[in-house]
Amino acid sequence: MDNKLIGNEKNILFYNDEEGNTKVEVLLENEDVWLNAEALATLFNVKRPAITKHINNIYEDEELEEGSTCSKMEHMGNNGKQVYNTKYYNLDMIISIGFRVNSKKAIKFRTWANKIIKDYMVQGFALNDERFLKAKKSDQEYFKRLLERIKLIRTSERMFYQKITDIFAECSIDYDKNSDTAITFYKTIQNKFHYAITGNTAAEIVYKRVDSKKENMGLTTWENSPDGKILKSDVIIAKNYLNEQEIKNLNNLVNLFLDIAENNAERSITMYMEDWKNEVENALKVFHYEVLEGKGKISHKQAVEKAENEYEKYKVIQDKNYVSDFDRLLSETKQIENK
Repeated sequence: MDNKLIGNEKNILFYNDEEGNTKVEVLLENEDVWLNAEALATLFNVKRPAITKHINNIYEDEELEEGSTCSKMEHMGNNGKQVYNTKYYNLDMIISIGFRVNSKKAIKFRTWANKIIKDYMVQGFALNDERFLKAKKSDQEYFKRLLERIKLIRTSERMFYQKITDIFAECSIDYDKNSDTAITFYKTIQNKFHYAITGNTAAEIVYKRVDSKKENMGLTTWENSPDGKILKSDVIIAKNYLNEQEIKNLNNLVNLFLDIAENNAERSITMYMEDWKNEVENALKVFHYEVLEGKGKISHKQAVEKAENEYEKYKVIQDKNYVSDFDRLLSETKQIENK
């Protein structure tokens, strides 16, 4: 890659940390990411001489080979006229420096970079290029691909909540599964939807509706329904207790968010993880759904304990009354013989 001109905006991306305090220009080339010394100093919040010192030490210690990790490239200046020869360093060097300077920042950058490289290899472009962060109307390839993904999610056989988390992952331009925002979203989204439809969290639904004395323990569906046995794993799933109208309402709510995602993509509106977090609560309020505050009154542990205790009581009744396929066949055979 020596002496390659990198003024082409298709090769330039921008990395922003979660706090929004760090923004560095990143080169994407040959299925790898590259930074110059100035960008490395900004990324790890140190002076440029410190970066140069670490680079020299890494080469002297033969930790990395210069030929495979460093490339001198022609970089177009901001005025679009002057060209500079600048050394760029690939991801291996970036991470090696990072672990010597700031391992936490290094790990976060590596996570981001690996996703960028994967997207580029699969799609032929990087999804969170700054061109898309600015949502330029002249380049619709990102949004075209995004629409295709949304439509695939809509028609998939994934469960209700999985479709919402799929939308969150696919449509958040800064998606990072290890970020606090993503972890919180995944932990709370199911409860928000359950509460919007029933006024109860998932744990509260299980705790209030499970009953060994009721038909099918109060379940409306289970893995082997309608004729198979209810298993212990069935009784701790909140969705299994929802009635037909609640399922319909839940499906409508999920479709509402798919519509929002599709509408945003059609209008070239970029969405961050934090945007989707806010979008959920705002949409629930606009359409007059109840919005969950806090975690609810019943813990997951309490719900599981009660459900499993009720199951042990029900299991005795179920085993006594259960008619298997073999039992049915035997009964039918006897009836034929008695004719």
